[in-house]
Amino acid sequence: MIDGLKRVDEAPRAPGVYLMRGVGGRILYVGKAKSLPDRVRSYFQPAGRLSPKTAALVAQVQDIEYFVTGSELEALILENNLIKKHRPKYNIVLRDDKHYPFIRLATQDAYPRPEIVRCVARDGALYFGPYVPTNALRETLRVLRYASPLPNCSITIDGTADRTCIEYEIGRCLAP
Repeated sequence: MIDGLKRVDEAPRAPGVYLMRGVGGRILYVGKAKSLPDRVRSYFQPAGRLSPKTAALVAQVQDIEYFVTGSELEALILENNLIKKHRPKYNIVLRDDKHYPFIRLATQDAYPRPEIVRCVARDGALYFGPYVPTNALRETLRVLRYASPLPNCSITIDGTADRTCIEYEIGRCLAP
């Protein structure tokens, strides 16, 4: 094990991501912090104050690497990407295949609709996000729909429908 407190003193006092490495440089854990030294210092306490999982992690740590980010949101996104890339033994929460939500606007469509997607593709559409937490995305869509009543229904807009959609009837859509 490294002298954890010595390595903590080297941490930049900024938001960012830290990687705890074990034997051979293998990444054991990826974490994020508003203040890197404060967060990492919390691992190096007397063993009785740590959970068994955390104590086992700390016992294997050989080195700690730091990445400074511009904000906590950037740290969250970087942490997520690093966990998905390296799949560290001690990270379990973000290992799934979930991605943060974005708003997609397919500008190449005749009548673009804002939609929620979890993957950004190179398809010519405009993407806005990511949104963390998801309720920020829903609030953004609500404001977007109020400011610019774009179509948001799932019907095909080709002029053959028997009647307009309910969103048009209540003034929430321009109904092309």
